[in-house]
Parts: sequence; structure tokens; C-alpha cells
Amino acid sequence: MAKKILIVDDEQEILDLLTFNLRREGYETLAVADGEAALVQAHAARPDLIILDVMLPGKDGWEVLRCLRQDPATRSVPVVFLTARESEIDEVVGLELGADDYIIKPISMHKLLARIKLALRKANTPVESSTEILTFGAVAIDAANYSITIADQPVPFTKKEFEILLYLVRRPGRVISRETLLNELWGDEVVVIDRTIDVHIRKIREKLGDTEMHHIETIKGVGYRFITGT
Repeated sequence: MAKKILIVDDEQEILDLLTFNLRREGYETLAVADGEAALVQAHAARPDLIILDVMLPGKDGWEVLRCLRQDPATRSVPVVFLTARESEIDEVVGLELGADDYIIKPISMHKLLARIKLALRKANTPVESSTEILTFGAVAIDAANYSITIADQPVPFTKKEFEILLYLVRRPGRVISRETLLNELWGDEVVVIDRTIDVHIRKIREKLGDTEMHHIETIKGVGYRFITGT
């Protein structure tokens, strides 16, 4: 069955270009021009991937992504930002919110198609154990459902925050370099700056709280190590 891709951009020329090329590659496509319509279609059509512009009328791309990541029904759908905003801070913000990739216009169609294939492949890669639940202190990580509870209360994590924490928790006491996290969780075909990892780690720490029982230790100049007392 063809993978379904939702395209969200307020430029009709971009919508037409992407629709033509994606359909030629065998994808099924849906196209909308604003953030509200994107959220409606994301729920109604359940796309396999979303290509999302940042500068949209109504809800912008940042807000659309926040809504997608807060909703269990759309939390795990891969999102690729395609935008004219090229500053480093914009890329960090997008990835911090849970985007799977960030591509700057003008479009290189070959690059975009390669990134789409990579994002879909990673989304279809199952977690190591479909029934695995990891616990430490008051924290429980449900690997199958991409959910985390703290003291039995659900706490929202973005997809990448979840994947980083899960990767570290599965390797307690082991120093994991930033390069390893980037390659394992984003793939070496995606260009992501080191600072992106640091931003995600900061957010994870804020949500977990840093107690004597568990914390993520920074190994200066290298990466991170998860330490737990349980």
C-alpha cells in the first residue's frame, strides 16, 4: 500500500511541485494551505508523514507541531519541516519541538525524497521490545506506546526526547557521545547540529527532575551518561 504524505504549505506552487513529484515516486498525497486544515487532515487521513512549512496563516508550523506531538493519535507521525527560515535557532526550535528533519528552501527534490525515505524507514523500525517497560525511581517508560509516567502521572515527551531518554536508560553507566546519539536517532543522512542534543537533554532533565536516584550526567566534551540508583 502506498504511503500517505500530508503536505502543508501556503504557496500553491510548492504544493503543486511536491504533489507532482511525490505522486511520481508512488506516494499518495494530500495538500492543505494552513495550520488548522493540517490538524484536521492529520486526524482524518492519518498520514504516514507530514511535510510542514513554518510560516503558515493562522496556526504556524511551530504550533501545528506542538499540537501533533501533544496528541497520542499523531504523536509518532514523522514531521519534516520544509521552510525558508534558515537560521540555526529556527532549526533548533523545530527539532526541539519534535520534528524529524528540517530542510531549507529552495527545494532540492533529490534531497527531500531521500530524507522522506529515511524518515519513513526510521518510523517503521520497531522498538527493541514491543512489551518493554523500563522503570527507575518513580519513572516508567513504556517503549511500545512512546509514553512516560512519573509517580503514575503521564508526562508528555516529544518523540525525540523519548528516544534519547530510552537510548540512555537502556545503557546505564555507559558514556554515549553526541555523535552516537545523532547517528543512531537521526541517521547519518540528516545534518543536525550538536547543540540540538544539548537542547533535548535540557528538556528531558526539566521533565524528569534531577534526583539522587537518577540523573543524566554530562561528560564534558564527549556526551552523556545515565546514572540510576535503582
